[in-house]
Amino acid sequence: MNAIAAKYEEAQEAAYAEPLETLNPAQPALFQSDTMWPYFERLRREDPVHYTPESEFGPYWSITRWHDIMAVDTNHEAFSSADGITLANLEARAEQEKILGARRGGAGFITMDEPEHTPARKAVTPAVAPANLLKMAPIVRERAGQILDSLPIGEEFDWVDLVSKELTAMTLATLFDFPFEQRRKLPYWSDMITNLPGHGPVESWQQKGEAIFECFNAFQTLWNQRVNAEPSFDMISMLAHTPATRNMSMETYQGNVILLIVGGNDTTRNTISGSVYALNKNPDQYAKLRANPDLIVSMVSETIRWQTPLAHMARLATRDVEIGGKTIKAGDRVVMWYVSGNRDDEVIERPNDYIIDRERPRHHMSFGFGIHRCVGNRVAELQLTIIWEEILKRFPEVVVVEEPKRTFSSFVKGYESMKVVIPRRN
Repeated sequence: MNAIAAKYEEAQEAAYAEPLETLNPAQPALFQSDTMWPYFERLRREDPVHYTPESEFGPYWSITRWHDIMAVDTNHEAFSSADGITLANLEARAEQEKILGARRGGAGFITMDEPEHTPARKAVTPAVAPANLLKMAPIVRERAGQILDSLPIGEEFDWVDLVSKELTAMTLATLFDFPFEQRRKLPYWSDMITNLPGHGPVESWQQKGEAIFECFNAFQTLWNQRVNAEPSFDMISMLAHTPATRNMSMETYQGNVILLIVGGNDTTRNTISGSVYALNKNPDQYAKLRANPDLIVSMVSETIRWQTPLAHMARLATRDVEIGGKTIKAGDRVVMWYVSGNRDDEVIERPNDYIIDRERPRHHMSFGFGIHRCVGNRVAELQLTIIWEEILKRFPEVVVVEEPKRTFSSFVKGYESMKVVIPRRN
């Protein structure tokens, strides 16, 4: 038995040994070790609408099957986003409020309910509309080529740092019209926002608070510049000049900044890394891709499903709701586990397998559904498609040389580092 199979078997024993009534699938350590799968398999089979009474996040419901997740995600009247869209660690929330106080970052449009949500969302959608993506594509391609051409051949390096972070930083800087030479601050701030002390680049609560202040101050400067200038086609200018958002509070603006930075960074960057990892773990699929580059588009969608870069979204029940024979009470926190829905074998055939030429590759829930469906989904697909078109032009393969270091998070399902080698051509 290889090491990965042994780890899975051990995780399966642990998942089934735990009493069902106390099962807590949201433990970040499970995601960091990639051992959460048996927990979700058990919940889908035995208790698909499951209540965890105690955890570091407080009590919460887990929704683990595709159709139940859809029922929650598309019912924004009964399930509110206003109290946050993630399972928030209670200690982290308390520490962050102590450090940041009133400037902890407010409600971006993803944490708004109707009728406020749609006008605020519409303020930034032109930046990621098809016409603008057509203009962006050559820029993304040129930058992807520059990144790939700068990589060391025949030497070990960190793919996450040199490729995944760099491409997403470049694209985000373009969407924000952020100073290009400072672009790496964007993934850094994203990591500082989403990680707890001791994980990622975060060493202490104080450092985390200082980084968030630095981020807010930088974007406050951009707002001040754009609100007094002629409207342009970047996201900050759109927020500053759209009537629905022009007079929003600075706390709401900061919430939007956090949403756009984290949403634009973590999802795409971790799927870029995930695609390299998945193809290495499935060499038959990698061979299929090299033989037929026309499969890149469907491979991208299959990777987004297989990776599920954001493992969950959370809501708060606004009234008593029955799902799967269980009554969720008003005020209960409800977690939609996209990572589990994407492995539901009642909806997706052979869901644990990575198959780049699936008949319906875009049939996944990684972007969510309903009014909060990911606003930047096409930008993510664009970056992933272009980077792989450029990879296949240049390299015989990208070889993962050891298991990656994964993110300590039950929200961002990603990679901190992944060592690879690009072989020299014979």
